[in-house]
This record gives sequence, structure tokens and C-alpha cells, in this order.
Amino acid sequence: MPHAAQVVAPTTAERVHSACAHAESAVLALPGLDPVPTSVHLLRQCGDMVMAIPMNSAAAGLVLGCGANRSPAVLELTDQAPLPLREPVRALVWLRGWAHAVPSHAQRALAGAVAADHPHPDLLDIGHTAILLRLVIDSAVVADTSGADSVDREQLRDARPDPFCALEAGWLQHLQADHPDVVDRLARRLPHALRRGAPIHPLAIDRYGVTLRVEAIDADHDIRIPFDAPAHDIESLSRAVHALAGNPFQGGLHRI
Repeated sequence: MPHAAQVVAPTTAERVHSACAHAESAVLALPGLDPVPTSVHLLRQCGDMVMAIPMNSAAAGLVLGCGANRSPAVLELTDQAPLPLREPVRALVWLRGWAHAVPSHAQRALAGAVAADHPHPDLLDIGHTAILLRLVIDSAVVADTSGADSVDREQLRDARPDPFCALEAGWLQHLQADHPDVVDRLARRLPHALRRGAPIHPLAIDRYGVTLRVEAIDADHDIRIPFDAPAHDIESLSRAVHALAGNPFQGGLHRI
């Protein structure tokens, strides 16, 4: 019996979830209106996005004016690298669906539910200067330097963000600042012509591998280096990184 193909990267739906979790900025576009920034956004497992927008914005007026109806909408989210790069954007996500008003009596309760998964100081503005809306998602597109891929609502509902998503930024900053030797050893896996004289930075890390950003003269190149097997906890992730770097290691990631 043939062996199943090895998984070397997150699925598109997982990438959407992780990029949404990382994104610090997002804008909501409604028909006929200028895009409005969201102060809070959370992609929930039920398949909708909860977002906060200014109470006095035209977008809020349009959605509230729909009453029990809904308005077509697109939410664009920007996932930026947690490092100072020449081009900081790692990925863009577009969520297309329908914006629903949240009844005034349910605003604070929904804000509390969002805070349980995504504590954010701007949730304190709900009911004062901001309101919550729900975007029921029909489809999602995620784009990065490798191209663009789309998923539907059911695929999003079945996916989760990468299990190391919340810790990734700190690990990348730690590698860049304190362990350039590890980054250099990882870079040896890249084609020599690509890395010749170019700055190389750790761009992403997940349970399937590490991505490096090569800031070449002609353009930026994002190269993914997969692990031999997916990591299931911090210890196995640390071992996988050090194995890629040619330095097998048994300790925790914090000891890189």
C-alpha cells in the first residue's frame, strides 16, 4: 500500500485562520462607502468574524439601517511580520460575506465572549464609541509571495490556526536578535545564488516548518523549509528547528 503524501505546510484554511489571528489591522468595505478600519476583529470557529467599527461611521449607519437584513461586505486583513523588514507584509486576507448588525442589548454580551478568546482594550469602547458587527463569511482568499488561494465557509469552519500561532512573534524576534547563528545555519539550506550577499530573516514558523525572507537586490523571496515531521509541542518544535540548522538539540525553544 502506498504511503500517504507527507504534509509540509498548513492548509489554506489554516493559513487564513493564522493570518487573521496575527493581523493587527483590517478594513471593512461596504457597497458605495469608503473602507472603515476595524479596531477589533476575531475569526470565530462558528465561521463568522466579529469586528468593531466606530459607532458614528457611515458603515455602522448602513448596517444598522438594514435592520434584520444584511449588507454584502469584504473585510481585508493585513498580516505583518513582527520584525523590521524591507517589506513588512507577510500576507493579505480577504473575507467576503454578509455584514449583520448585532442588537444593542447583545453588544456587551458579545464583547465579553470575544474578550474570552481575544482580550483587547478597545472592547471597552463597545456601546460607547464603537459597535460590534458580525460578518458571516461565504469565502476567503489569502495571498502572499507564493500566490493566492481561496477557501469556502465549510473549510474555514473545519480548520484551526496553527497551534504555535500566539507564540510565533516572540520566537521570531528571539531568533533574529539573539541567535543569528541559527538563522545563518538555516540559510545554508537555500540556493547559494539566492543568498549571496542578501540579508536573510526568519519570516514565519509553524508546526510544519520555517520560512525565511531573502531580501535580494531584485526582489524579496520567501522560502519555506519543511521539518522532517510536524511538531506537536514546543520541545518537538525546538528539536525540529535545530535539526534543520544542523544542530540536533533536546532542550526547549527558549534555549535556542
